[in-house]
Amino acid sequence: MVRRLGLVAGLLAGLILPGFFQPAAAEPPRRVLSMNLCTDQLAMMLAAPGQLVSVSYLAQDPSASAMAAEAGRLPVNHGLAEEIFLMRPDLVLAGAWSTPETIRLLDRLNIPVEVFPIEIDIAGIRANIRRMGAVLGREAQARAMLARFDADLARLSDAQGPRPRAALYAANGYSSGSDSLAGEIVALAGFDNVADELGLPSGGVLPLETLLLSDPDLLVEGRRYAGHARAQEVLDHPALKALARGRPAEVMSDPDWVCGNPHILRAVSQLRDARLALQARP
Repeated sequence: MVRRLGLVAGLLAGLILPGFFQPAAAEPPRRVLSMNLCTDQLAMMLAAPGQLVSVSYLAQDPSASAMAAEAGRLPVNHGLAEEIFLMRPDLVLAGAWSTPETIRLLDRLNIPVEVFPIEIDIAGIRANIRRMGAVLGREAQARAMLARFDADLARLSDAQGPRPRAALYAANGYSSGSDSLAGEIVALAGFDNVADELGLPSGGVLPLETLLLSDPDLLVEGRRYAGHARAQEVLDHPALKALARGRPAEVMSDPDWVCGNPHILRAVSQLRDARLALQARP
């Protein structure tokens, strides 16, 4: 009996090796659904073929999405728990602004949900790229994307000498400061932000009179959309038009400004070209 117990103990000791009881690496999710415009785009950039089974309906809207054509090849969802459940995903991607009720219902249905924070700076963009690579099991592809992103960013962020002053002005007179993704784009392009000077680092309504008195070097206007909306009327105010006539002006292409991903580099490039043109003026 003692001999037999010793044999069993020896076998167990042989099994207790470093890492023997470590759980096996989890398999990457095979059916991933995204219910947020920004996770839509990151997932489309990083997912394996066939891994992403649905994106939000906004992903197919060219006025909001930088990847509307790519999204057109995928089924869409409207962020409703019932339709998501019927699509049988084994992972759902959501954003900080996604409907909380949907997320709670999915949790009760034992459907895993990854909620991604809003990106307001380069650190946040890099963190979400790494996280998306991890949750999709596409870490190598995420590292490659980050390498390209960093190289392109270094090429564009070459501001030297005095920094011109830019003012962002959108519907309802809203302006974004440095504590926002739009403010980060302005800074990366080599501009100081008028909203910061006026105490609006997180953004807020900028009265038209204050904008005129701030006398920015560059006016970056919000995009106008078809139809009549009172929120857009301020963009057609004669005083704003007069300000734009006296200096360079750019119009924000919303798809390049909305989500924190490598597509923001197109917005940075647009403003960088405007800065170089300003600095070249006699």
